[in-house]
Amino acid sequence: MRRPVARRLFAAGAAMALATTMGVTALAIPGAQAATGSATGFASQNGGTTGGAGGQTVRATTGTAIHAALCNRASSSTPITIQVEGTINHGNTSKVSGPSCNTADDVIELKQISNVTLVGVGNGAVFDQLGIHIREASNIIIQNVTVRNVKKSGSPTSNGGDAIGMESDVRNVWVDHVTLEASGGESDGYDGLFDMKNNTQYVTLSYSILRNSGRGGLIGSSENDRSNGFVTFHHNLYENIDSRAPLLRGGVAHIYNNHYVDLNSSGINSRAGARAKVENSYFEDSKDVLGTFYTSEAGYWQVSGNIYDNVTWSSRSGDTNPAGPNPTSTTTVAIPYSYTMDAASCVPNIVRQTAGAGTNLRVSDGSCSPQNPGPTPDPGPTPDPGPTPDPTPDPDPSGQNLSIGAGADGSSKGGGTSYGAVVDDSMSTYWSPSGTTGRISVKWGTDTTVSRVTVREATGAVGNLRAWRVVNNDTGAVLATGTGAGSLTFPATTLRKVDVEITSATGTPRVAEIETYAG
Repeated sequence: MRRPVARRLFAAGAAMALATTMGVTALAIPGAQAATGSATGFASQNGGTTGGAGGQTVRATTGTAIHAALCNRASSSTPITIQVEGTINHGNTSKVSGPSCNTADDVIELKQISNVTLVGVGNGAVFDQLGIHIREASNIIIQNVTVRNVKKSGSPTSNGGDAIGMESDVRNVWVDHVTLEASGGESDGYDGLFDMKNNTQYVTLSYSILRNSGRGGLIGSSENDRSNGFVTFHHNLYENIDSRAPLLRGGVAHIYNNHYVDLNSSGINSRAGARAKVENSYFEDSKDVLGTFYTSEAGYWQVSGNIYDNVTWSSRSGDTNPAGPNPTSTTTVAIPYSYTMDAASCVPNIVRQTAGAGTNLRVSDGSCSPQNPGPTPDPGPTPDPGPTPDPTPDPDPSGQNLSIGAGADGSSKGGGTSYGAVVDDSMSTYWSPSGTTGRISVKWGTDTTVSRVTVREATGAVGNLRAWRVVNNDTGAVLATGTGAGSLTFPATTLRKVDVEITSATGTPRVAEIETYAG
């Protein structure tokens, strides 16, 4: 039987020993202009997960508009970032047809497509009673959205009752800073919050909240569905969940720095040969948080650094095989990527500040301190304060401007402007995107080391540029983010092409020069 939502989540007393540095910079508006940061965990493997990086950015306030954005692409693999704001529901989500999409009514359908980012911006994005379905798709990012009360029975229904569901040859999905919630269990019409089945691999769920549901999520639809795996779960909050936090059938899972509160029947259920590495997580006020349950087909685990605070354990009997009361490892799991963990004692506090939609995409720096990765959140419409004086955005960086003699290209250009104008060492020529946002790139024929990028606006448009970021085009990694024209510095990076992505502007920006420096 599910219990009411916990009245208090983080009063673990002295056992928590929170040695934290509260260096939080609160940003005023939840949301971000585009997917922020780089994929972590297993989503960073198999070629990486970059979503719609480098492609067009569009805004959508209905489910139908999301589908239309997918269908209006040149092909099913053309990169696109879809910024979502408002409430997406059955009333505004319909099927859209086109050669680059395969959509349906009453569900956000990411089917037979690739290279897509879906990100909540502005005042936030809420998918109300409407699930997100990923099928036969790859390189997908979902960030900063809430999905709630998706039902498989009753009315209305969507996505088989899964908040986010993946199936059939899915590869490389990063779900980050989302809130997934229900209002009951299967008897109330709900199913899983985060499900993967039928050959779904290289997935990461990070900095997210899963709560108030009978089922947290699964990997594998049955004991015979063992084609899934390579999934990372880190810095997530599981709260008031009956079971499946998650359920693992075969495959490999890496689970670290998660906070579990009120797991009512069971938690991490490793079975059917699954292997889970469970590290530095905090289990609180819960029952049977790790083991093999409801089957005779065993799974395995490697455990270290976890805290079990007021956890009860059942006796072993038949299909009930908990790992506790003193969990020990039954396998070893090799992790192919690098990662930094917080101490388990401060996991409740760091997860409270970073997990879920609307937390300004805060992440941990690995020392129990949250930080803002940028870019500046999308403020939405605001009064235009007018241009600001700009004699020079920054003092000229020392050293050679590497852009002189380099090539340039971009995602779009306004009439009468050119890409080459940003590398011609002249403030009298400029490039503009065809709208208010876009990408302009500087490129070289050989490896070039860059640690500083300066954007200079042309006369008559000073102050139009609001937010931008520097991206390593070779890898898709975000190197730095900033607001207003000027300089951004970052660790020296060797590349052949660097992108300046304008993510927010008032009016049409005019970029006169993109200067690049090694130091």
